[in-house]
Amino acid sequence: MNMQVFKRKAYNKLLEWKLRSNGRSAILIEGARRVGKSTLVTEFAKQEYKSCIIIDFNNITDELLTWFDGLVDLDYLFLRLQTYFKVSLHTRQSVIVFDEVQKCPKARQAIKYLVADGRYDYIETGSLISIHQNTKDITIPSEEESIEMFPMDFEEFLWALGHNDVVPLLKQFLEKRLPLSAAHLEYQRLLRTYMLVGGMPQAVLAYLQTNNFQEVDSIKRQIVKLYENDFIKLDPSKQLSKMFLSIPAMLSKNQSRYTPFPVLGRTSAEELMNLLITLEDSKVINIAYHADDPNVGFALNADMNRYKLFIGDTGLFVTLCFWDKDYTENVIYQKLLSDKLQANLGYIYENLVAQMLRASGNKLFYFTFPKDEKHNYEIDFLLSRGNKILPIEVKSGNYRTFDSLTAFASKFSSRIAKSYILHTKDLRKEEQILCVPMYFASII
Repeated sequence: MNMQVFKRKAYNKLLEWKLRSNGRSAILIEGARRVGKSTLVTEFAKQEYKSCIIIDFNNITDELLTWFDGLVDLDYLFLRLQTYFKVSLHTRQSVIVFDEVQKCPKARQAIKYLVADGRYDYIETGSLISIHQNTKDITIPSEEESIEMFPMDFEEFLWALGHNDVVPLLKQFLEKRLPLSAAHLEYQRLLRTYMLVGGMPQAVLAYLQTNNFQEVDSIKRQIVKLYENDFIKLDPSKQLSKMFLSIPAMLSKNQSRYTPFPVLGRTSAEELMNLLITLEDSKVINIAYHADDPNVGFALNADMNRYKLFIGDTGLFVTLCFWDKDYTENVIYQKLLSDKLQANLGYIYENLVAQMLRASGNKLFYFTFPKDEKHNYEIDFLLSRGNKILPIEVKSGNYRTFDSLTAFASKFSSRIAKSYILHTKDLRKEEQILCVPMYFASII
């Protein structure tokens, strides 16, 4: 299967860095494996520079690794690199890429001196086997900027399908509070397709080339297995992989928090925190923390011991929902696509919204508060906009009331800019609540 270069928003972020920095800093692109980091930086390096050297630390000789030990003579280093890669470097017109830089911590430490030298630009990528695991004995360069790269978001997925103008049009509908009428069904179908395929470039390419969900599912299973193997390398006890694989089951129970002990057994608070930090560093999951005080500055009031876990790519999430089988049949995908599978899809849509909100630059928080002695209200997501907040509920089926949002608005009305229901139906307004299709999640 030939790899296609998809249009990615991170390309513009790299371009902004190149023009602004002008060699005064390097940039590190962090993200899970297989989200397209290497493809992106290779394309950027070839398009935006006169020449480039791309060092893949996953595929490099032991001798070359030693070149970054105790750098003394940069002229000699650059001469050796040009000779080895058969590329001529040009002052202020060339870039050196350190791909999977976590495999060579000394190269990352050398960024300080390479940037100070000023001759070339430097781009780094780092992925699943946590960068932090390999930085204990080095000095992290202050000359290093970083950006996160996620699986392809809904707009990038639409670009891959040739729909270039959908999101700008959706912004106009949202601004004018207009229903989409006949167009809604088509956009909802596209969103469900994105939900099933996901945003991993290999899975998107398989969908475009085969139009066969079983082929797509096979690619996604390879990626999940890759992640699982990486987690086992980090944690041979398999606690990490157990946490990762348990996420769909935990969300399907509609609990107000992730409960690790049924999955892990007896685990100390310190061990659990280390596992959670490693999972978060891996970039394959998204975490929503409970905000104890629903006000701007959620992080100041986040309960680090109360959280929900989501899979970073909903396409992988759907595959994990059927992990008990060797493959997921096309018929299941077709029923999911047409919304006819006899199962509650609420937790899948919740994971989808978490992915869309996170990819559009939002940290994830949620809020619960007492309804009565035995039950709680829950706000699925809280966003901040200026000095106000946006409470969001996700609804996948038929519903007639907005009990949680109504109670929340009554309790915290002075803090709220707008209240949203994200649902599978068309845009409409209900009293003080704006009900919008889920494909608006990334632009609210």
